[in-house]
Amino acid sequence: MPSMNSVLLISFLLFSIGVVGVLIRRNALIILMCAELMLNAANLNLIAFARHSGTVHGQAFALLVMGLAAAEVAVGLALVVALYRKKSTIQVDELDLLKG
Repeated sequence: MPSMNSVLLISFLLFSIGVVGVLIRRNALIILMCAELMLNAANLNLIAFARHSGTVHGQAFALLVMGLAAAEVAVGLALVVALYRKKSTIQVDELDLLKG
């Protein structure tokens, strides 16, 4: 059984990697994967605290976050495919669709 501190450390590392990936990367797919990594780190925290407190509330909320993550992936990939068809790139630096 891993201790609470080790689980929280792993969650912190996963979340940090996700934040750095979102801020540094320019590929839209990589940015979406890093956002998923941050959601998974939050889920790990929820599960750890639910296990520590002995309730299932955190686990239920983690299931809700997983559903939200699935919806985010579906919408995000649809947007990436639409952008690729229109501009032939998924580099976020080169996208200027909202400029008038």
